[in-house]
Amino acid sequence: MPTKKAPFYKIVFRNVFRRVENIIFLLKEKLVDRHFLYFSSVMVAITCALAVILLKSFAHNIYLSANKINSFLKLPYINSILPIAGILLTVFVVKNFLNNKLEKGSSRILYAVAKKGGILPKKQMYAQIITSSLTVGLGGSAGLESPITITGAAFGSNFAQKYHLSQKDRLLLLACGVAAGISAAFNAPIAGVLFAIEVVLTDVSISAFIPIMISAATGAIISTAILSNDVILSFSNVKEFNYRNTPYYILLGILAGFISLYHSRLFQKTEKYFASFKNKGYRRALIGSSILAIMIFFFPTLFGEGYESIKTLSESNPGILMDNTWLEKFNKNEFVLLGFVGFTMLLKAFATGITLGSGGNGGNFAPSLFVGSYLGFLLSKSINLLNFTHSLPVTNFTIVGMAGILSGLFHAPLTAIFLIGEITGGYDLMIPLMIVSSISFAVSKQFEKHSMDVKHLADKGEVFTSDKDNNILQSIDSSVLIETNYKTLLETDLPEKIIEIFSTNSQKIIPVLNNENELMGLIDYEKVRPHLFKPFGLKFFTLKELISQPKELIFLGEKTVSTMRKFEISQTETLIVLNKGKYYGCMSKIKILESYRTKLKEFIIE
Repeated sequence: MPTKKAPFYKIVFRNVFRRVENIIFLLKEKLVDRHFLYFSSVMVAITCALAVILLKSFAHNIYLSANKINSFLKLPYINSILPIAGILLTVFVVKNFLNNKLEKGSSRILYAVAKKGGILPKKQMYAQIITSSLTVGLGGSAGLESPITITGAAFGSNFAQKYHLSQKDRLLLLACGVAAGISAAFNAPIAGVLFAIEVVLTDVSISAFIPIMISAATGAIISTAILSNDVILSFSNVKEFNYRNTPYYILLGILAGFISLYHSRLFQKTEKYFASFKNKGYRRALIGSSILAIMIFFFPTLFGEGYESIKTLSESNPGILMDNTWLEKFNKNEFVLLGFVGFTMLLKAFATGITLGSGGNGGNFAPSLFVGSYLGFLLSKSINLLNFTHSLPVTNFTIVGMAGILSGLFHAPLTAIFLIGEITGGYDLMIPLMIVSSISFAVSKQFEKHSMDVKHLADKGEVFTSDKDNNILQSIDSSVLIETNYKTLLETDLPEKIIEIFSTNSQKIIPVLNNENELMGLIDYEKVRPHLFKPFGLKFFTLKELISQPKELIFLGEKTVSTMRKFEISQTETLIVLNKGKYYGCMSKIKILESYRTKLKEFIIE
């Protein structure tokens, strides 16, 4: 039978794509490695910026359309219906097109860096865009930044794989994609660079900043050229910093730290509860999205990313947040507004947990800014209404609060400071941003060692932390370093066999086993050495008299960090490895240190 000819547009696209690939391969041959890396950082940034534009534009236009319809209906019916459709569609796509598996959260990037050498699956280049646009674009109470960063990281990783770049360059391009994503999403190139350095990469030299800066700048340029200010989160009516407000900024920082802990823990509990449902398909999605729909009906600002409501809070008439709601007749009452804002702030963690736990896709970056702005507004407005002091600048507190929660949740104070500094169009708020971000980070860090996104992976040793030695040890697969060819003894053997083994092998210990291959003890060379060179040697000893017990034991599958800790405690060079109670082999400390030195060269990005 004759084969069916592909459509004309597919043939054209395939030919163009191949020609572009050939040009890039040619450039790789002609350019020195460093120059090709700069070119690659631009290419990755362009693709990532286009993904950001697509996602942001879709979400913004859906929000505007829903609000127009709600203004006729006088209640947020459309806002309530759309998230149900979005989460159900997301589950449909995951089930039918993504093999029923979707890796969520920016922690997947860190896992890829720590355990996969920066390799991300190809499907992450499109899976995140499709699913997050359905979930968040149709009103799911989450953010697009996490899917954007995963998409950017996937672009960088797969570009490096396609053109056969080294692991160092692959990790660097992965970070370039992340930086470009944050930069394009907020028109904040410095924040993009800092996020990539502060969160994604653990060890980087100054020269590695250049490709990351190029990517961030490229992402910002493309985003600025195409996206309007209505789509990007931005502020213009910022007032100058007044030093007399410092005590209130300190209070905001403390509150931001504790609210960060509240948000993190409630979100994780909610997501875990829904994830534990036996039926993880449409039924779970329908239950979760229906609960979310009810919440959005009463608190419509929980719809989508919530950036529009953040802008509204920072303006002169925040009461319009209650338009087209059941509280519309109270939109001039400032105490009702405070109650509305406070309840919405506390419910955001629950709403985001339901959105992601019931099958939707998104992240906590936007919710952190949402909660922070609501906290800043709530604090400053309350103080002003109670007349405790001179009037506080509500806009400033609304904006600075975002940095507080972002810093507390993600443990990224520098990113928080410069992100808010850039989206406000200047650095008039630099001092309060530093105060609030640092205090919030300190409070959060006191109770939670790791940030919300990576806590579950850090506890299992599957992600990099600020401990660089620990990071490199985590990346070493100690199971391949186990020596299974060690000479052993049976408990029934004669002591003379000890001399034979030590004289023909370099090993310093001899495991002693029973007939069931269970460890009975070991023969330590240092302990028996005085007897080896005596005239009668070990002739008058029994094997049992020469056996000593190991100070520490390693178990097959144990983390390398734990293994090194046991070497330090036992002060020995070789430890015995057991598998399900049976002898398996021996581990040498020297081999781990050699592997450590090799890995150290791989992970220092230059």
